[in-house]
Amino acid sequence: MALNYIWVFFFLCAFVIALVRLIFFGDTEIFPALMNSTFVNAKTGFEISLGLTGVMTLWLGLMKVGEKGGMVAILSKIVGPFFRKLFPDIPADHPVNGSIMMNLAANMLGLDNAATPMGLKAMTQLQELNPKKDIASNSMIMFLVLNTSGLTLIPISVMVYRAQLGAADPSDIFLPILLSTFFSTMAGIIAVSLYQKINLFNKVIIAYMGGLSLFIAGIIYLFSVLPQEKVSVYSSVAANVILFSLIISFIVLGLRKKIHIYDTFIEGAKEGFGIAIKIIPFLVAILVAIGVFRVSGAMDYLIDGIAYLVQLVGLNTDFVPALPTAFMKPLSGSGARGVMLETMNTYGVDSFAGRLSSTMQGATDTTFYIIAVYFGSVAVKNTRYAITAGLIADLAGVIAAIFIAYLFFG
Repeated sequence: MALNYIWVFFFLCAFVIALVRLIFFGDTEIFPALMNSTFVNAKTGFEISLGLTGVMTLWLGLMKVGEKGGMVAILSKIVGPFFRKLFPDIPADHPVNGSIMMNLAANMLGLDNAATPMGLKAMTQLQELNPKKDIASNSMIMFLVLNTSGLTLIPISVMVYRAQLGAADPSDIFLPILLSTFFSTMAGIIAVSLYQKINLFNKVIIAYMGGLSLFIAGIIYLFSVLPQEKVSVYSSVAANVILFSLIISFIVLGLRKKIHIYDTFIEGAKEGFGIAIKIIPFLVAILVAIGVFRVSGAMDYLIDGIAYLVQLVGLNTDFVPALPTAFMKPLSGSGARGVMLETMNTYGVDSFAGRLSSTMQGATDTTFYIIAVYFGSVAVKNTRYAITAGLIADLAGVIAAIFIAYLFFG
């Protein structure tokens, strides 16, 4: 529903501004430019979608190998003790524990197709434990915020789009996204824990959060002391070593499980082709809407206004062109994806704005959409503080993305 209003707003706003420019400023080129942008962006959306088929097919095929090889189960075991402390109201032997672990592990690996069904199943099981069926329980809110914070280890979709647009190194945003989503997730956990009075000084929670925080702090320190010209090189090498190592680990796990790796890859690859084709109408729709919004001048007015306010407080404004992605992300994943692509097309895929927009896209998830779908699936009407905690996580992710982008790409 949010995307419906946003889409209509883009067109109406573009029309009003174009009409003002025509009537009051005699700009006779504005409406031809608007119409031309609709054709150009429709073509761009179609070409990008078709171009995604190869890389999307490859990655979803590899992910299917990892999934059947047991990578999801391994991640579940690794994070299990930590998440059990975050859900004290759930009985230790309740089957929802498995659903939550599988959902979060699938999210970490970017397995959206596997994560969503598991998430809906987990919500149904949490509703069975919920004494007040129309009010969100503590466990439901913690689960939702962990999903909306966008905890992802492998940002497949962002790297795929960067590759399609000709990035010199599509994976150079791997570490920045990993760091940003860490801060987003930690902020979400802390916010919900404060609401629910969960003891953050529990030794298990301290061990996990403290250990991860020290690791992330070490990475940030390492890159902060490197010469700026070497940061991108080291980041690129590290990211590609990690990603290729994960691919090899998926294959090794598949061999260990004695699955037919080639057939499993083909099974997942077929899903990738289908997804790439299915997103054509959605991508065309949002790119056309954003295109007319920008050509009318509305996007420039928005960015210039924010840049002016940022300049007033004496800050660097290089990050401002990427902010529309941050504004859109809590409302709509496809809308944010469209804004990210439009930003990369406008400023360059390897520009600072293009890389920051990619980092913001991968740092958080679609808060309002996830809350609507997950709570809607179990008819929960009172979401309590779920939206507030989710937006706190989003804000932390955006702020972290900006600082980290300056560190890696500035």
